[in-house]
Amino acid sequence: MILGYLRDTLMRNLLVLIGFGIAWPLSAAEPVMAVKKSKESLEFRFGDELVTNYVISTSAVKPYFWPLNAPGGLAVTRAWPMIKGTAGETTDHVHQKSAWFCHGDVIPVGMTLKTKSADKHVQGVDFWSEGAGHGKMVCTDVGEVKIISPASVSIPTKNEWHTADDEKILDESRMIRVQKLAKGYLIVLEIDLHASVCPITFGDTKEGSMGVRVPDGIRLQVKGGGTITSSDGKTADAVAKDNLPLWGIVADWHDYTGKIGDQTAGIAIFDDSKNQHRSVWHTRAYGLMAANPFGRHLSGFPGVKGNKELATLAKGDHLKLRYGIYSHTGDAKTGDVAKAYAQFCNDK
Repeated sequence: MILGYLRDTLMRNLLVLIGFGIAWPLSAAEPVMAVKKSKESLEFRFGDELVTNYVISTSAVKPYFWPLNAPGGLAVTRAWPMIKGTAGETTDHVHQKSAWFCHGDVIPVGMTLKTKSADKHVQGVDFWSEGAGHGKMVCTDVGEVKIISPASVSIPTKNEWHTADDEKILDESRMIRVQKLAKGYLIVLEIDLHASVCPITFGDTKEGSMGVRVPDGIRLQVKGGGTITSSDGKTADAVAKDNLPLWGIVADWHDYTGKIGDQTAGIAIFDDSKNQHRSVWHTRAYGLMAANPFGRHLSGFPGVKGNKELATLAKGDHLKLRYGIYSHTGDAKTGDVAKAYAQFCNDK
């Protein structure tokens, strides 16, 4: 009884320390999830193992997760452009930084934009690319860490979405939860978009929204590359062209898996089944995988062909969205992606 009391007391004290951003695992056999906060980032570790770093630096165009690892320290997103100079690594799409959420055309209705996007197809503000006239998402607040269990923590953050001229058009509250599952790590993003300044229309573009860029070695475009799996059972691998049979289709999740070093690992994006706007998938053979809730007919997505009704917010309204990023060992089947998705949807 005394030993049990001492063990429980030690665990409670440990969790308090974790709440202050201090990682102190009980032993190698009992790792816990911890968060280390700084002005530049939020570092999530499970025991001694780095899960991910959430970059919130003012120098970043938008917050993003990097590195992003599966258990065993397997990097499941591309390192460029955060690390440059790696021989043979692709250097396309500088805006695709590991893992992120945004949208490529956010229209502030009634507001005259002083500086417009260089992309003539963008009617509002482009938060996806980093071309001339792009917007910027600024993290303005980081709250206190909440201990959900020894293997799960959450932390609230706030972002402001600004025009190229640094005018705010949208507020966002973003709750980030990171937890250890049997075969991987699950990052849950609970996103609340608030039209605090003016009415908002989310433009019809394929450039969105909850995205990841996988390592070059598991892209479908390379010899011996990976496999993309959709929740509806469709798969794609080793294609010569970028016209995938699962591109632009509505699905609960997509998974990108392949050999990372001498091990099989992958990353999946989950679209909550209760999201008001279900995602179609902007998933490409060159390494991009993105869940897009705002693309419509003009984006060319076959899953929403003929749908021209754009997502809108009246001034003062909120839109809540929920996504998961699951980094796992094994492929889609052995990594328990479907099981992890079910847990993601049910664990609110």
